[in-house]
Amino acid sequence: MNKTFIIIPAYNETEVIASTIRPLLERGYEVVVVDDGSSNNMQEHIKQLNVHYLRHEINLGQGAALQTGMEYVKKFNPEYVVHFDADGQHSSDDIDEFINILIEKKTDIVLGSRFLTNETKELVPLKRRLLLKTARILNWIFTGLLLTDAHNGFRVMKGTVLSKLRLTETRMAHATEILRLIKKNRLSYTEAPAKISYTAYSMQKGQKASNSVNILIDLVFHRFI
Repeated sequence: MNKTFIIIPAYNETEVIASTIRPLLERGYEVVVVDDGSSNNMQEHIKQLNVHYLRHEINLGQGAALQTGMEYVKKFNPEYVVHFDADGQHSSDDIDEFINILIEKKTDIVLGSRFLTNETKELVPLKRRLLLKTARILNWIFTGLLLTDAHNGFRVMKGTVLSKLRLTETRMAHATEILRLIKKNRLSYTEAPAKISYTAYSMQKGQKASNSVNILIDLVFHRFI
């Protein structure tokens, strides 16, 4: 069994889920799909693919799906664990590169960034770019970590850090919580350029500006209440 596990939280992604998974399987990775209460029979769309399939009976949120996936893969003692979006935005080409960075820099986790190179930055639509700049400052306020990118779902980590990344934020605020846990547990980290493919589908499914308000409410509620 390959010791690199890819965790894919998915909600009603039947249109693209198989095309997202196939390149990962072709590279020999173990793929864990966490179906977060989809209503469109996602399992039927991937039944021919050799993946680990987990399901929430109701929709709990992306943070909860990632936590379910991380708890599941612990029993396999993975060497590396990857967070990977289901909508086809992330590139399987980046995974080995990020693992090499983990090894060379002897770090615990590599966080994907869209803003480290002009090539990746120019792929981000202007409205999304402005929204992410604001989110970057909020991350710094709540975690003390000022990164170049915010809420990038592509992360590669050593399997040994899973016990220190127990998520309680069930929705999108989990991305900020991960940074807080990195600092709290003194995990070493670095950023690396991640290629993001913005398609009509991924833009439609992606976070809206209004969802930033919901994330802020979640962060404030759990931090102070």
